[in-house]
Amino acid sequence: MVIEFRKVPQSSKNFEDCFGSVKIEGSFCKISPSLVEISSKIHGNLEVECSRCGKSFETTLEEDIEFLVSDGVYKDENSERCLDTVIIEVDNHIIDFENIVQSELESFKLDYHVCDDCLNNEE
Repeated sequence: MVIEFRKVPQSSKNFEDCFGSVKIEGSFCKISPSLVEISSKIHGNLEVECSRCGKSFETTLEEDIEFLVSDGVYKDENSERCLDTVIIEVDNHIIDFENIVQSELESFKLDYHVCDDCLNNEE
């Protein structure tokens, strides 16, 4: 889903999308003239690589994620909000949900994962 920044409503709007076996559902709304808040839950199975042996395996995702999307360079309006929130800056006045989710899934893949074989191996 792609939406122009100026068309984002101030009241919460629900969305849902699937990427393979991963599903994202949540809501978004404009919280200031230049900020959109996205509250979402990502769940499903994602193929990752073991950080020890390099073998691919599936892991289960169950993550609550909060995003702030800034129309242009983010200006620190509330520093406490920034501590636990992913901030995404867009410079074309367009919010591309698919791009945001794909980026988040790639971040999960780059995390440190260990397969069951390596967990059970004491060496």
